Amino acid sequence: MAPLLRMVVCVLAVVVMCQADCYFQELHNKDVKSQPKGCVDKEGVEHEFGSEWVKNCYECSCSEEGIGCCSKIPDAIAVPPQCELVVNRDACFAKMVLKSDKTKECSPV
Repeated sequence: MAPLLRMVVCVLAVVVMCQADCYFQELHNKDVKSQPKGCVDKEGVEHEFGSEWVKNCYECSCSEEGIGCCSKIPDAIAVPPQCELVVNRDACFAKMVLKSDKTKECSPV
């Protein structure tokens, strides 16, 4: 399977399984005389091919096709009426808790 197709299949699987927000930033080579050694993210930081990192609760990776990132926090979970979703952006996680007792976790529908 071609690397780009493999990446697209993986990203789609992550979206379906985690219902997370994902995006892909295609690799652009500005210097046609030399091969790039990695990817440059939106902030201008260069990452080596094959590297992975977490930034602003997004898990990202760099491949020869570009940068793929998915949120570690799910964005489309069905929350039962007796529950609420509590998001901790500092620790990059979310959990469902009972509205009546926030110390007890709730299960998704």
